[in-house]
Amino acid sequence: MTKIARFIIWICSKFTKTEIEQIINGLLDVLQNRNPEVKPKDDFQEKHPNYRNFSVDPNPPLTETSLLTLKKKPSQQKTTRCS
Repeated sequence: MTKIARFIIWICSKFTKTEIEQIINGLLDVLQNRNPEVKPKDDFQEKHPNYRNFSVDPNPPLTETSLLTLKKKPSQQKTTRCS
């Protein structure tokens, strides 16, 4: 049994028919944005939990001048020859 089905059974056991009709009307108002104080739960956060959850890289991006200076530096590797 799903959570919604259990919730419906709980509502029916706790409220009268007229109270359930009032609940339905209130929920319809929320769905049609007629009640700006109450907003439905946003499922976007559940689908995308890491949206905008990142840290900025402290190192600036490489520029053309920094790339040129990297290319001009001599190689630090030693070459060995086999005789």
